[in-house]
Amino acid sequence: MPIQQLPNHLINQIAAGEVVERPASVVKELVENSLDAGANSVHIDIQAGGQKLIRIRDNGGGIGRDELALALSRHATSKISSLDDLEAVASLGFRGEALPSIASVARLTLCSATADSDSAWQVEADNGVVSEPRPAAHPQGTTVEVHDLFYNTPARRRFLRTERTEFGHIEKWIRRLALSRQDVAFTLTHNRRSVMQLPAARTDEDRLQRIARICGEAFAEQAVSLSHETEGVALAGWIGLPTYNRSQPDMQYWFVNGRSISDRTLSHAARHAYRDVLFHGRYPAYVLSITMDPATVDANAHPAKHEVRFRDGRRVHGIVTQSVEAALSETRPGGHAAVPAPMPHSQPQMQRVMPLPGAVRETLAAYQAFSAQGSAAAVEINREPSQIPPLGYALAQIGGVYVLAENATGLVIVDMHAAHERILYEKLKAGFEDKAVVRQPLLVPTSVAVAQSEADIVERSAGVFENLGLIIDRTGPTSLVIREVPALLRNADAESLLRDVLADLSQAGESNRVEDMCHDFLATMACHHSVRANRMLSVEEMNALLREMEVTDRADQCNHGRPTWTAITMTELDKLFLRGQ
Repeated sequence: MPIQQLPNHLINQIAAGEVVERPASVVKELVENSLDAGANSVHIDIQAGGQKLIRIRDNGGGIGRDELALALSRHATSKISSLDDLEAVASLGFRGEALPSIASVARLTLCSATADSDSAWQVEADNGVVSEPRPAAHPQGTTVEVHDLFYNTPARRRFLRTERTEFGHIEKWIRRLALSRQDVAFTLTHNRRSVMQLPAARTDEDRLQRIARICGEAFAEQAVSLSHETEGVALAGWIGLPTYNRSQPDMQYWFVNGRSISDRTLSHAARHAYRDVLFHGRYPAYVLSITMDPATVDANAHPAKHEVRFRDGRRVHGIVTQSVEAALSETRPGGHAAVPAPMPHSQPQMQRVMPLPGAVRETLAAYQAFSAQGSAAAVEINREPSQIPPLGYALAQIGGVYVLAENATGLVIVDMHAAHERILYEKLKAGFEDKAVVRQPLLVPTSVAVAQSEADIVERSAGVFENLGLIIDRTGPTSLVIREVPALLRNADAESLLRDVLADLSQAGESNRVEDMCHDFLATMACHHSVRANRMLSVEEMNALLREMEVTDRADQCNHGRPTWTAITMTELDKLFLRGQ
C-alpha cells in the first residue's frame, strides 16, 4: 500500500486503543478532568458495568460554549501551552486525547455551564461526528454521558469481562481517586443503587475516617501517620503497622503530585523499609503521597498516565526508605498509640533451644537495680498511672515462654524470646552500620558471564559496588571477575549475589541486596543467642527485658515479623468475667 494520511476518526480510534482500555479507563479520565476543573463534588453513575452508561457530573469551573466542540478535538487542552508547561505539568489530564478518543468509540454527550454564562450548552458526538452547541439546563459544572461503549468496535467489546468485573475495576479507580483527593466528595452508583458516598474530608479525623471507609477499619486502627519533607520532596500518608500485613500487595497506594501511579522504584523502597519486620511472603499496606517539583518528575511516560519517571530515582528511593524506616522505628511500646493486633495465620520459623549466653546476663544486669524497684512497684495498687512505664512491671512467667506484666491499663503479655531477639538484633545492626563494610578477598576469584548491558552497569556503578563491599573487575565485553565480597557473606554464593544486585539495579536503580543479606545473617545470630523458651527468668530479669523493649526500635515485632507483645485492658477483662452486668 502507498503511504497515506489516516482519516481523523481512525486516528481517534487508534488513540482510544491506548487511552480507553475498558469502562474504568473512561471513568478515570473523566473524573480526573473534573478534579482539574476545580470540582469539590463528583457524582459517578454507572449502568451495566459501564458498557451501557457512564455519567460523570461535577461542580467545577465548566466549559464555555465556544470551547465545547474544541474539547472533543484531538490534542486540545487548557492545561499546557508550551514545552515548559509540558516539562512541569501539574494537572492530572493534559494530553487532550481522552474526550475525542472516548467519542470515537461511544455515543457521548457533553453539557456544561460556567459561572458567568446565562445558560448551559450541550453538544453530542456520535461515531466521531460532533453536533452544534445548543442551550440546556445545567448548574455550574459539567456532565459527561457516555452511552454504549465500543458499540462501533465489536471486537473491542468482546474483550470486556462480566458486568460485575468491569464495575469492580471502576470501583477500584474511584477508591484511588478518593484517597488522592480527600477534599472532594465522591458519590458512586451502579444500576441506580448507591455503592459509595464519601463526604469531603477536611480534618485529620475525617481523613482517617475516609481511609477506614476505603481500606477498612482494621487498617485505620493499625495505621500510623507519616509526614516528612527533605530536599524538596514531601512524603505524607499512612503506613500500616507490621502486624497488619497482606498476602499480596493489594493495599499499596502511591500518589505523586496527586496522580495515582504504579512505580517499581517506590514499591522497592517501601518493601526495603519493611524488610525485617514482616514474615517472609507477606506484604505491607500503606497509602502514601509524594509532593515534589513537577519539573523533576515526568508524568508523560505512559499513554494512560499510570506511571511516572523520576529525574533522580535514586534520591527519591532513599528518601522514601528513610522516611518509612523512621516511622517504623517508633513501633515499640509507647511509641505509637496503636496496640499490636494478632498476626494472620502464618507459620513462624522454628527456633532451636539454646542456653542463655553470658552476654545476655550482662545486658540484663545493667537494669537490675532499676528493675528491683519496679518489681516492688508492681504490687502497689495506688501507683500513679503517669509513673508506670508502657509495659508496666513484671508479675510472673507462664509456660516458660510468656512474661505477664501489669501496666496502667491492664494486663501485658510478652513473648520473651521474640522480644529479646529484636533487642539483640537492633544492637547488632547498630554495630554493623556504624562501621564501614569489611571486605574479604576471595581465595579464588569468581568469573561470571553476563550480558553486555549488565557489564556496563558494573562499570558505571563501580563506586556503588565498592560501597556494598563488592570489588568487581570487567575483563571483557561480557565477562566480570569478583575479587572481594563482604566478610559477613564470605560463605555465600558470590555469583548469585552479583546477579541479584544487577537485577535490582536494572529494575529499581537501587540495590539493598548486600545489606539485606548481612542483616539476615545478623538476625540469625540474634535468634540463636536470645533467651530461649523454658528459661526461667527472675522478676528483675523480666523487668529488665520490659525496659529494654521500651527503648528499642521496632520492638513490637521480632526479626521474623511475629508480634512481641499484646495487651488486654481492664475493660476487656471485666467483659470476660461479666463484671458490672
